[in-house]
Formats: sequence, structure tokens, C-alpha cells
Amino acid sequence: MEPLIEISTATPSDAGIISRIAERSIRLGCAAEHRNDPRIVAAWTRRNTLAQIQPLLLDPRLRLTLARLQGRLVGTAMASVCGRIAFCYVQPEWFRRGAGRALVRDIEGWLRDRGVVQVTLNSTRSSHGFYRHLGFKQSAEAFAIGGVTAIAMHKPLVEPAGESSVRE
Repeated sequence: MEPLIEISTATPSDAGIISRIAERSIRLGCAAEHRNDPRIVAAWTRRNTLAQIQPLLLDPRLRLTLARLQGRLVGTAMASVCGRIAFCYVQPEWFRRGAGRALVRDIEGWLRDRGVVQVTLNSTRSSHGFYRHLGFKQSAEAFAIGGVTAIAMHKPLVEPAGESSVRE
């Protein structure tokens, strides 16, 4: 039996933990992407400081979530009402235990509830397979942003008439 993953809406008091999860995931989990280049790491983590995250938690157009597994905060994700997933970070020692999948599924449900019909994101090369497994498709050729390769991806949130798929 898989362990229960709890997803909750982040609150302003969670800004610090969100910042720490993002930084740790970037520094350790994304090392293949940034190759431990201090300039790339600094540029990437600069967007996830406490000062950057605090105002996001007050914006009603955004959903920031936290994932708990075995009582520990292990991941965080953010999306906007326009249908864009801005990030999904899981602490490296908790990879491949379902937290990332649960975070994305929660975000997709939140977007569906708001009438969004397609979700988009930019994936790194190392997370490309993860998103493909969740049904995302590549939208364009890979491109460089901030010293890291990004892959634009999308996924319809509504099924075309007459089609259905098995849900996890």
C-alpha cells in the first residue's frame, strides 16, 4: 500500500518552508541541469526567496500547495489561473514516492474548477519524463533560459467528446 500523501493549500506562514524546499530541490535535485554552476544556481534560486514567495501567497490568482508524506513537508507547487504551472519541487530524498504526481494532480483539479482547459509549463530535461508520464506533451523545441534547458509542455484538462481515459 502506498503511503498517503497529503496536499494542503499553503498559507503566508509557509513562505519559509516553500523557499527552503525550492532551494534544496534546485541545488540537489536539479544538479544535472545547472551542473553546480554558481551563477546558474543563484539565478534560479533568486526567484524562490522568502521575499519573492510571501506576496505570491496572498495572490488569489495563484495556487501554492504543500505535500506531506509520512508527516514531513516534502514538496511544493504553484500554478496560476491562466493555466500555467510555475513550479513543482520535491525534496530529492522524496523523489519517486508520488508527491510530485499528487501536487500536479491537485493543481490540475484546481485549474479545472476554474474552467481552464489546458495546462502549460516549462520542464527541465531531467523532469521531462515525469511530466510525460503525467500526460504532458512537448509543445516546442527545447530552449535555453538562465543557463538551463527548458522544454515547453502542455496538457489538455478536458477530454475531447467521445474520448475517455483511465484515471489514477
